[in-house]
Amino acid sequence: MKKVLKNGIIIIIVIVIIVLGINLYVRISTNNQIIKNNEYTELSDVDCIIILGAGVWGDKPSPMLEDRLLEGIKLYQNNVSNKIIMSGDHGRKEYDEVNIMKDYAIQKGIPSENIFMDHAGFSTYESIYRARDIFEVKKVVIVTQKYHLYRALYIANQLGLEAYGVGADPRQYVGATYREIREIIARDKDFIKCIFKPKPTYLGDTISISGN
Repeated sequence: MKKVLKNGIIIIIVIVIIVLGINLYVRISTNNQIIKNNEYTELSDVDCIIILGAGVWGDKPSPMLEDRLLEGIKLYQNNVSNKIIMSGDHGRKEYDEVNIMKDYAIQKGIPSENIFMDHAGFSTYESIYRARDIFEVKKVVIVTQKYHLYRALYIANQLGLEAYGVGADPRQYVGATYREIREIIARDKDFIKCIFKPKPTYLGDTISISGN
């Protein structure tokens, strides 16, 4: 029993080391792609700004999503790119992140023709994959909270995109510690996914970002 217990402990330690090691690698390998302060003004020829979806409350964005939208709109207004992809979950008729995101941006003065809608961005991986294959982007700025940026940028790198990230963190959010812990597992999951590169739930006809 002692030997079994010892081997079990060793296995657990190895698993923890692997999980934390992958997490650290994802963070370190993408840290330099996260833009700090207003350095985004130095970027050029950016195909689009990708705003990743989050929860909505009725017909309004949640605080996290609203902060992503405000940061993405700020980038647009500072001429980082004249195209925005709203990528989120619209897998059910009664739940629609994408139209709420678009309506919010339009209310802030963004022309509708410059907003592209990805209704099948069911995960970070699928949002980035579809940005590449459906919207034909090559150089992007991704907007989300910083803890989420590392994974989004790693996925973009593995899918062959030139990507930069801007964090949307003007305030503290309820459940931040839980999300940080969950994100460690999510980084490991998408690390493995990027090895095999499965297709997303839906693809479809291309909608080039060069159009409207």
